[in-house]
Amino acid sequence: MVSLSCIIPAFNESSRIRGVLQEVTAHPLISEVIVVDDGSADDTSYVASQFDFVQVIRNSANQGKSSAVSRGIRASSGSVLLLLDADLIGLSAENISNLIEPVIEGLADVSISLRGNALPPWRWLGLDYVSGERVFPRDLIADSLAEIETLAGFGLEVYLNQLLTQRRCRLRVVPWNDVQSPYKSIKYGFWAGAAAEIRMLGNIAQTIPLSESASQISAMLRARI
Repeated sequence: MVSLSCIIPAFNESSRIRGVLQEVTAHPLISEVIVVDDGSADDTSYVASQFDFVQVIRNSANQGKSSAVSRGIRASSGSVLLLLDADLIGLSAENISNLIEPVIEGLADVSISLRGNALPPWRWLGLDYVSGERVFPRDLIADSLAEIETLAGFGLEVYLNQLLTQRRCRLRVVPWNDVQSPYKSIKYGFWAGAAAEIRMLGNIAQTIPLSESASQISAMLRARI
């Protein structure tokens, strides 16, 4: 029987994580939920700890998303992993099922969400290559956790893309038309949000050269089923 672990990295998400946890903790396909609070200055850990089904891991200082996810995976036991961002708005049990089922039913090796407020180029392509919502077998990353821990904060997604394309994984893109992840300008204000976006692009460039992004996207589009 497939066991599925949900890993949720979180940083200052006390106002949004509750809605995500309400859905994942009640979902029948999820065996365990692990929240990694990556050095939050708010009540993220407290909110997560109110759910009996949730294991909370707290970093004393912010280590970045890649390191937080790696720590959560090391603490998990599932043979299949579900990664979710903590700030999702409008997430439903149906969304979660639609993302999980292609992998556990053997129809795809990896699934990835396409949120309703993904950037226009990603909606046009039918692929958000840096989406944080993914399902994949543990074996895909089992030998790579030490390397993931060393990645720049937001280098995780493009690193995972490398793995799935190198191993010729079958990819299912799952539309989440009613789900949104707030833009950084909304979360942090215009200037702080712009700075956060620039940092994210820098992290991606530290993981793969920006010149290779187009070829990575092309390879993922070819892997879609």
